[in-house]
Amino acid sequence: MMKRHVFKFARSRMGFADFNCFLVDFETGSCSTSRNCDSKGLLRHQINASAPRMCSTSCAKVPEDLPKDNPVSDMLLDSFGRLHTYLRISLTERCNLRCQYCMPAEGVDLTPSPKILSQNEIVRLANLFVSSGVDKIRLTGGEPTVRKDIEDICLHLSNLNGLKTLAITTNGITLARKLPKLKECGLTSVNISLDTLVPAKFEFMTRRKGHQKVMESINAAIDLGYNPVKVNCVVMRGFNDDEICDFVELTRDKPINIRFIEFMPFDGNVWNVKKLVPYSEMLDRVVKRFPGLKRLQDHPTDTAKNFRVDEHAGAVSFITSMTEHFCAGCNRLRLLADGNFKVCLFGPSEVSLRDPLRQGANDHELREIIGLAVKKKKASHAGMFDIAKTANRPMIHIGG
Repeated sequence: MMKRHVFKFARSRMGFADFNCFLVDFETGSCSTSRNCDSKGLLRHQINASAPRMCSTSCAKVPEDLPKDNPVSDMLLDSFGRLHTYLRISLTERCNLRCQYCMPAEGVDLTPSPKILSQNEIVRLANLFVSSGVDKIRLTGGEPTVRKDIEDICLHLSNLNGLKTLAITTNGITLARKLPKLKECGLTSVNISLDTLVPAKFEFMTRRKGHQKVMESINAAIDLGYNPVKVNCVVMRGFNDDEICDFVELTRDKPINIRFIEFMPFDGNVWNVKKLVPYSEMLDRVVKRFPGLKRLQDHPTDTAKNFRVDEHAGAVSFITSMTEHFCAGCNRLRLLADGNFKVCLFGPSEVSLRDPLRQGANDHELREIIGLAVKKKKASHAGMFDIAKTANRPMIHIGG
């Protein structure tokens, strides 16, 4: 039975356009796809019931008739006028590394598998968000590539009408061999975590071997045409702050976007302000070595401050969560692997979408739960010292 929902939109307080009232129709069904690439290697989506799939799938139940358009719902608008069009989905809490800033030394208790969202549940919830205006999804973990059905998940998500970007944040350990298939299944953007260019340091930080595999994954992504290939580097004083300019060198000849991230506090990662290397200090170091560094135009919702060194193929970015927060332009929401919904990375508040979903909640009821949570989002997160004292889950539970 088709349901008709009327959404009214408020004028944004932050310069977003006015939205008029309109009707949105939702119907469920199934789809099959084929895809090809244009001359620039960009994936194009084609809905074609008679065409063969390029990726084998488990034939999971997905909406039969995906929404014909991508309206923007009041569900995604918070009380400060921020429009949330970016959803990060953690596929798993499991990881094949044990990074010190992500996982406590003693490990963490993982959510039992039956309480982790299934592929069907992920796709259904993602469809709710995309049909309401989300146009970017990022897959995170844990390590998302350890999930066995990641190709199927990518295929189903990439076929949601209105989704423009399907990205992944990964540690790169198994990415090189999986990326060709993931690209066929619609993955459009890649972020690879790498905190050091020194193999011995890598093993110390991650408590595992694998530095060479990560480098191979970065090169494999470049070879497959991802541009840019984003490399995430958490900078910690006394560990890798001496490598900042070495990372910048990686942008000289390759389409790599190095993203320096200020060290952030989460439960169990023994955060200390003495380990924090602030953005201003990192920038000073880069400018002294690369005087041709120039600021690029940032998008209003960017988490990063973006730069490029003259004549370098790639770019350099700084994510300044601790010293210069970017909460005013935040457009991100998070769906955790256990089905909890989180509107702020540093906020302890969570609401379960898994439980009402499994109890038979319809789409309208789920949208109401999501909308109420979004409306309660605060104007900004607490200062870094307050964050450090606030109870929050380890990063591996939340998703990168």
